[in-house]
Amino acid sequence: MNFTRHKFYKPGLLALALLLFAGAGQLQHSLNRERVQMGLTPLPNDPAMPPILALTTQALGGFRGLIANALWIRASQLQEEDKYFEMVQLADWITKLEPHFVQVWLVQSWNMTYNISVKFSDPADRWRWVLRGIELLRDDGLRYNPNEALIYRELAWFFQHKMGQNLDEAQLYYKGEWAREMTAALGSGRPQFDDLINPQSAEAKIRAAHLWEKYKIDAGKMKTVDDRYGPLDWRLPEAHAIYWASLGLEKSKPDQLITLRRVIYQSMQMAFQRGRLVLNPDPRVPPRLGPNLEIVGKANAAYEEMIEQDVEKRDAIKKAHRNFLREACYVLYVNGRNAEGQRWLKYVREKYPDAVPADVTLTDYVIARVTEDTDSGNSARVTSLIQGFIIQSYLRLIEDEDDLSAEYALRARELWEAYGQRIKFNVRLMPPPLAEMKPEVLKQLLDKKSGLSPEARDLLRKKLGLPAPAPVPPKP
Repeated sequence: MNFTRHKFYKPGLLALALLLFAGAGQLQHSLNRERVQMGLTPLPNDPAMPPILALTTQALGGFRGLIANALWIRASQLQEEDKYFEMVQLADWITKLEPHFVQVWLVQSWNMTYNISVKFSDPADRWRWVLRGIELLRDDGLRYNPNEALIYRELAWFFQHKMGQNLDEAQLYYKGEWAREMTAALGSGRPQFDDLINPQSAEAKIRAAHLWEKYKIDAGKMKTVDDRYGPLDWRLPEAHAIYWASLGLEKSKPDQLITLRRVIYQSMQMAFQRGRLVLNPDPRVPPRLGPNLEIVGKANAAYEEMIEQDVEKRDAIKKAHRNFLREACYVLYVNGRNAEGQRWLKYVREKYPDAVPADVTLTDYVIARVTEDTDSGNSARVTSLIQGFIIQSYLRLIEDEDDLSAEYALRARELWEAYGQRIKFNVRLMPPPLAEMKPEVLKQLLDKKSGLSPEARDLLRKKLGLPAPAPVPPKP
């Protein structure tokens, strides 16, 4: 009996072990299928999956989570010690072990974009880290978490805040580099959407493919965003903040909608204030950011939508909305849109009766805005604004916008007269007469050394009916 037990005991245990392993294998296959169906793991045969992730998925199985947790604890310690470079490597390992661990994607990209970038003094070095943080979320994070609203929100925030705001001393460099890339990708700030959606020519097909492969931008969704919130200048970061936040709204749960909508209305406000890349007629003058006056109505609608949706922050949003409408009246007037400024002045009074007194004209309101900070230097600030109107009047002539040129000239006269009435035409405080200011401004624009380009000077002379300048005699 003992001999029989000794003879068959170990083979029996081996057979039982093999049977159990076979059963576990079948169960593992079933569990893997369910994990894939529930979106808990990437497909093992995904051709886009990095080899190291495929290896860890197959080899480590459930142990990946334990290893990732240990690495996360160490990464958290490194962050507390401000050792961000070391943390980047650990975070990279964690994302390869657990690609659905959303918090790691968020923390790793934040450290690259904010904490590591500022370690460098060279704007080009900073930009590389800012761009790397954006690419990490856009190219990798969303690949494995396409329905994660937090990643969309963070990506939109990087465009809105890190690139769009002016808190980083290298922010102008970021804007310039992004504008350069988008100009190369889109051709201009206002792309031909139909050519990108249904490209016919070889060039259009290459451009559309590049837009998706490099920047993960869907031309159809881009057009949808522009139709709803635009026209937007897609060379500027605010447009891309709105794009990614809008995509996130499609993936969001009800409790996640508010944060994404906040990004949209805040970016709409910034796009109105400086959402247009302005190229100077003189190629020697660098581009500047100007207001996007075409989106006032849509920016207002974004505010009103947030007021309706965001009960928690409703009072704060109403205050921001009131300030936006007041600013819109001022900016429209300053940019020669008097009729629109009047319309929005009426609207803000109806919406917020205390925003602008009923007996104050739009011109008086603009003067009050210009002079509200301090009594000293008011005349200089008003004079500067009047000169700005005169300059714009001349520049619009160069661009064959005669009606807009006349509007700017009228605003200059209105402002000069209204300010004079306010100070009772005090000779000591009055700006110079328009009859003196206009020739002086024109002289500056036509100056060969500091004025407009030769082509722009010739166009302006032709528009004004001025003779060509006398030729300079050769030196003896």
